[in-house]
Amino acid sequence: VAYSFDDIAVVPSRRTRDPKDVSTEWQIDAYKFEIPMMAAPMDSVMSPETAIEIGRLGGLGVLNLEGLWTRYDDPRIPLGEIASMPEKHATRRMQEIYAAPIRPELIKERIKQIRDAGITVAASLSPQRTAELHKTVIDAGVDIFVIRGTTVSAEHVGSGEALNLKKFIYELDTPVIVGGVANGTAALHSALMLLARTTAPHFCRSLAITWENSAGVLPMGSKPIS
Repeated sequence: VAYSFDDIAVVPSRRTRDPKDVSTEWQIDAYKFEIPMMAAPMDSVMSPETAIEIGRLGGLGVLNLEGLWTRYDDPRIPLGEIASMPEKHATRRMQEIYAAPIRPELIKERIKQIRDAGITVAASLSPQRTAELHKTVIDAGVDIFVIRGTTVSAEHVGSGEALNLKKFIYELDTPVIVGGVANGTAALHSALMLLARTTAPHFCRSLAITWENSAGVLPMGSKPIS
């Protein structure tokens, strides 16, 4: 994503601070990042190579484990087809392409590729797939587990069996980021519910966030150097 000076405005608050006294680092559990950027798990944004480069630059790239990278040995072929497809045929053909099954061996291979580059590995599943595939993801060596859906809340009420987010995070010995909570109010509610139902060490390994722009890049903010 590229921005020009016309695209960005720096708006001061009541107090300003000298840039040399500010750190843009952020941290979840033991994992620290130099720049406040987290790239969303979307096939249009993220590949293993992109995640590796973002990691080397100091950010965090999240790979979508339900995308084409875990359905095809070489997803560049279907991605190229999608990119060159007439718009009127795109939806039906994309549905056909994404109907290919998710392959656990490709989940392991993609995570290993990122891990072998020596950066923090973050990967995502939807709540619907988490119960089915989370063990494969954890065993493959993911560092940060992202649960991302169209709409995610701390408590889902329905007639069918759903992922119990509070119980899942409590039992999982891996930092969890919950994405797709849509706005700050929902993120705060999810965080407060998790805090109320889990012990402090487990809560400190979890984070509820929103994905709010089409580029799929989440700015995390900055903090003064202590």
